[in-house]
Amino acid sequence: MLQIRAQRGAGYFVLIDPDKWELKQLPEIAAAASENGADAILIGGSLLMRASFDDMVKTIKSASNVPCIIFPGSTIQISRYADAMLFLSLISSRNADYLIGVQVLAAPVIRLLGIETIPTGYMLIESGRVTSAEFMSNSRSIPRDKNDIAQATALAAEFLGMRLVYLEAGSGADFPVTPEMVGAVSSFVNIPVIVGGGIRTPEEAEKRVKAGASFVVTGNVLEKNGSRHLIHEFAQAIHGAG
Repeated sequence: MLQIRAQRGAGYFVLIDPDKWELKQLPEIAAAASENGADAILIGGSLLMRASFDDMVKTIKSASNVPCIIFPGSTIQISRYADAMLFLSLISSRNADYLIGVQVLAAPVIRLLGIETIPTGYMLIESGRVTSAEFMSNSRSIPRDKNDIAQATALAAEFLGMRLVYLEAGSGADFPVTPEMVGAVSSFVNIPVIVGGGIRTPEEAEKRVKAGASFVVTGNVLEKNGSRHLIHEFAQAIHGAG
């Protein structure tokens, strides 16, 4: 990921929520992402309504030629077939289960499977609606106009040793994280900033990169449109802005 940022200025990640796709569709969307400029594929969601997360990750990885990184919504979203996983702590929350509780449960299994972990401070940002991540974690989001709270929270993540900060508006967000908040946070910390949720156009992605985002994530918009051309447009905008 750091190499991607160094070479391209910014990276583009496609998020695949296994619950939003049929198993037979996964190879197509994974191939489309890797062939049209995505730098990595994130795999995960707030729920898991289908059996065998392992099979889903294996299917996606076999169809792509970019890193496949788990973006876990729970402790059951772990697979030996992934290249790595974001080891998330929901630092915007005051719910101890998502700050450290589920991480304690998952850690021994992750080590046994030999999965590379990337410590990540996960911050839910107000998006105009209650998102699945907010509801399932029983936590409040940071108000979208409170840049100072976002800055202080991200800085605490850096001081705790986390290697990334993820600003998340949530799947299907009415409003994405503002460029102003992205700029405020990225200028305040020395670790890369990921931003995702509600980013529906390449132009919106470009604005976040120009504000300072190191990585941009799209998922929901591709579930609705699913076009290789759209993936390519996002990749071009993000890499060009970087």
